[in-house]
Amino acid sequence: MKALTDPAAIIEITASAAVHTSTHGWRAKCLQRLIRMDLPVPPSFALSAEAVRAIAAGHMPDRARLAAIIERADGLVSVRPSARDPAWGGPRTVLNVGINRDRHARLAQTRGKSAADALYQGFVQSYAVHVARLDPDMFSDGDIGLDATLRAYEDETDEEFPQDPTRQLAEVLRSMARAWDGPTARLLRQAKGAPAIAPLGLVVQDMALAIGPGVTGSGTIQFIDSVTGTPRITGRFRGQTQGTAKGEGAETLYLTRDPRGPSLEEAAPEVFADLVRFGVAARERLREEMQIEFVVSDGSLSIIDAVRTQRSSRASVRTAVALVRDGIIPPQEALMRVEPRALSDLLHHQVDPRAPRDVITHGINASPGAATGRIVFSAAAAQDAEARGERCVLVRRETVPEDIRGMHASVAVLTERGGMTSHAAVIARGIGLPCIVGAGGIQIDARRRLLQAGNRQFREGEVITIDGTSGEVLAGAAEMLEPALDGSFSQLLEWADAECRIKVRANADTPEDARTARTFNAQGIGLCRTEHMFFDDERLPAMREMIFASRPEDRSLSLQRLLPMQRGDFTKLFEIMAGLPVTIRLFDPPLHEFLPHDREGMRELAESLDLPLSDVTRRVQALSEFNPMLGMRGVRLGITVPEIYDMQARAIFEATIEASHNGDPVVPEIMIPLVSARREVELVKTRIDAVAAAVRNETRKDFTYRLGVMVETPRAALRAGDIAEHTAFLSFGTNDLTQMTYGLSRDDAGRFMATYVSQGVYSEDPFHILDQEGVGELVAIGAERARRRKPGITISVCGEHGGNPESIAFCLRAGVNYVSCSPFRVPVARLAAAQESILMAREEAKNRPAPRS
Repeated sequence: MKALTDPAAIIEITASAAVHTSTHGWRAKCLQRLIRMDLPVPPSFALSAEAVRAIAAGHMPDRARLAAIIERADGLVSVRPSARDPAWGGPRTVLNVGINRDRHARLAQTRGKSAADALYQGFVQSYAVHVARLDPDMFSDGDIGLDATLRAYEDETDEEFPQDPTRQLAEVLRSMARAWDGPTARLLRQAKGAPAIAPLGLVVQDMALAIGPGVTGSGTIQFIDSVTGTPRITGRFRGQTQGTAKGEGAETLYLTRDPRGPSLEEAAPEVFADLVRFGVAARERLREEMQIEFVVSDGSLSIIDAVRTQRSSRASVRTAVALVRDGIIPPQEALMRVEPRALSDLLHHQVDPRAPRDVITHGINASPGAATGRIVFSAAAAQDAEARGERCVLVRRETVPEDIRGMHASVAVLTERGGMTSHAAVIARGIGLPCIVGAGGIQIDARRRLLQAGNRQFREGEVITIDGTSGEVLAGAAEMLEPALDGSFSQLLEWADAECRIKVRANADTPEDARTARTFNAQGIGLCRTEHMFFDDERLPAMREMIFASRPEDRSLSLQRLLPMQRGDFTKLFEIMAGLPVTIRLFDPPLHEFLPHDREGMRELAESLDLPLSDVTRRVQALSEFNPMLGMRGVRLGITVPEIYDMQARAIFEATIEASHNGDPVVPEIMIPLVSARREVELVKTRIDAVAAAVRNETRKDFTYRLGVMVETPRAALRAGDIAEHTAFLSFGTNDLTQMTYGLSRDDAGRFMATYVSQGVYSEDPFHILDQEGVGELVAIGAERARRRKPGITISVCGEHGGNPESIAFCLRAGVNYVSCSPFRVPVARLAAAQESILMAREEAKNRPAPRS
């Protein structure tokens, strides 16, 4: 009760009033700033969050105080929500509170009966639905007339519509306060990041009536295009309106001169000029692009409200940079205003939000961007379509490693199963391909070449659009926006690099990946997965021949065919990166991934190798494993079949010499995968050193290289001190490290992960955001133990988490030297790293002891 007897519970918003966002909400504070700018804001009053909580509990403000507020001018007010953060929303605004028979009669004399009727009827409808909680259907028809609306209210409530303005205001305040605490409202705002007990203020403002003679109406105006961010006056002006009520002569005007019809600029040039002037002033004083809500009454302008202009990702970047260039905000603030993930939208084509959308189904938006193409149901069909010059969308139940070539040939990927870290999602993000996974609303019949979505069918060859940003699958070809890699994008990231305390490299397996990485200013390659190079049609036969060789010398002969191809791959990577570091992971996957598993494929392989089908079948079966991800792969393969690593090491060293001769000096970084023991490193290092010595002797050229380990097992993290003795760097592969720490397959986790997160088992998908309490602790332990044994060792993270903003923040604070992510996530990582660096610098400055006087 104390809050309501305190004069501060309801205060008039003046230039000097004690209005605070934390107490009265964003709208009240914004109105105060507009008043301080001498803008024509109607008298306004702010109710504190404490007062609103008391009202919700049944303790109303002093009646005399409410009466004093409402009995002024025409005696009409509006009530608007004022949460601490505008994104949290709030109850619907209620207009024209205070209208009754007497005020209706006076308005009919001064503004016309039709306008007065519309005003009164609109409030009765709003009050009935939002305050009296009557059936909305009874009051949704605006054509039934004022008298019929009043009768409907009386019939439902068995009482006359309230005529006391003070009672009306009290009931509206009570209704809005209680609506804020409703379960649906709480869930909605918590989904937007609001705390469970979020404060709400309310603003009571004198109505500026948009009815009457002359140029009269209400509207909004903004000064940038919400989609592109380019300077442009947009908005609307609706003549003779008040909320949903419409008076005589209602007319929509363009704001600026337009050949299609009359405009406010022509009808009321002074009003329009004031609006433009106010917009410029608001931008400079509020340090933001604002949308202004206004009312014109017989040529007299009132500013009702101002909110941050809604904008797309590309508009956010352009606006932030423009505010810096105009001297309104500093670069650091511009960096903090842009959501890192929003940069992904600028790198790809996007479906134009202004265009119509024929949505077929939804799925998980696994890789951003949008593309249109014809449906294909196999990797082979995708390659055939590419050969014909046709754009295609690869549609699969789920992808497997053999589908990589088909994914490269497609413009987008759609899968029925999978999650954010499934094979399709990871590969698509790596190559910048729009991708939707886990589209549970579809059924794929690959044999009949049919995609079923509800009661709609799409056959192979029909055109669909994949919107990997929203997760929507659209029928037909959608209108697109071009990527926005313009000067604003480059400038923002240039400022980001100046703040970063951690380096950002890219995962790149091909020259195309490397060129993309350079385009986005990656500071090197942190992970080159060499096995992807062996799926090429020219290399797969030699790889299979090596797998079927029974003696080391025969394996070496087969690998000699691959040597020049690998050397060429590495030479191109080194030349493209022009002296920047390149980390090459030695062969990692189990050999069975390179063999066919269907009878037709095995028959063709038997023909190509001139072997009996039975021999091929036995060999395929012998290489199969119960759990391939935990079997003969990585360093285990390098030790048991050392010829593979020998060939790769030679290819790397010969490429180093060739690339160094042609350009900048190259110091390759060779990474051993799936290590769990120091002895594994010792064995591989001995052979690689021997290959290096042999190449030096043969070429009479000297070179250096750095050997490192990919930490993917918990044991490697715990024994990092021992392993560090033989290595120059440790790179935490957090994809596999998460799998092994949780005992959970990232390809299968999507089947139940949503349930786990919703029930609080995990706070987030650990494959999407690094688990700081478990996997993150292993990273911290490994880094600390490695540096204790070898202080100068380089520590990095090269899993999918390397491009996740929350995970980057952890890496920065854990002392990681660099993160590595897919090329198209490099800009996101650069901005996220800059933001966390800025926060750290601010914390350090705050905690720094004050200088002695």
